[in-house]
This record gives sequence, structure tokens and C-alpha cells, in this order.
Amino acid sequence: MRTIQGYLTFNGSCKSAMEFYRSCLGGDLEIQKVGESPLAEKMPESMKDLVLHATLTNGSLQLMASDMVPESGLLKGNNVSLVLNCSDEEEIKTVYEKLSDGGKKDHPLEISFWGSLFGDLTDKYGNHWLLNCAIK
Repeated sequence: MRTIQGYLTFNGSCKSAMEFYRSCLGGDLEIQKVGESPLAEKMPESMKDLVLHATLTNGSLQLMASDMVPESGLLKGNNVSLVLNCSDEEEIKTVYEKLSDGGKKDHPLEISFWGSLFGDLTDKYGNHWLLNCAIK
């Protein structure tokens, strides 16, 4: 079964924003900083305290966020992404191709360091999608 979740992008304020959302919505907050990840050695020292990935979970509610701003900068339209969790490899490949038709394949599907098949794209309407499929 597929799910779609919201993914917010901040420019250095992710930790405080997610702590605020936790105070409003309750739940458990998990935060991984750049310096605590396998990307740490590839990133400049100034990025080590930025949030690579945060997840706030309360029952079926899940809100994700990051401080990882794209090269284009933080613009209206790229501060919120849609995360599509696919059920299998065939599904993610099919959906990736369909959603990117007329748009831009930002990052091709590849095995991520967290063990999922992952890629992202911007559709022809300018919406940003993160596609993820857990490898079984």
C-alpha cells in the first residue's frame, strides 16, 4: 500500500520548527544531524549541525523535515515535498517515470545509505516528489 506524507524544508531552523510542531501536535521526534550521518565526511564543517532528516510521529500522523536546501535555494514551491512510499521496486520505477514525464528527474532512483530505493523529481507542475521503497 502506498502512502503520501508531507516533507518540510527549512534553512537552518528545522530543529526548532520540529520541536515547536511536537509541542503543538504531541508525539515522538527523531532528529538526525548531518554530522551524525554517513554524509558527514562529504559535507563542510558549517553543515554538521544542520538537520539531515527529522520525523515527528504521533499515531498515524507523520511529519518529516530537513535543513537540506537544494542548490536553487529555498523558494516558494520547494519548501514542501510529497513523499510517496511505494510497495515494491516495479511500482516505484513505474511511478517515477510517469511523474517525471514533462518534468525533471532531480535524482535518479538508487539504493540509499538507509537501505531503500530512493529518488526525487519535480513534476511538470513544479511539485517536488520524494519516492521511497524499502528493500526487502
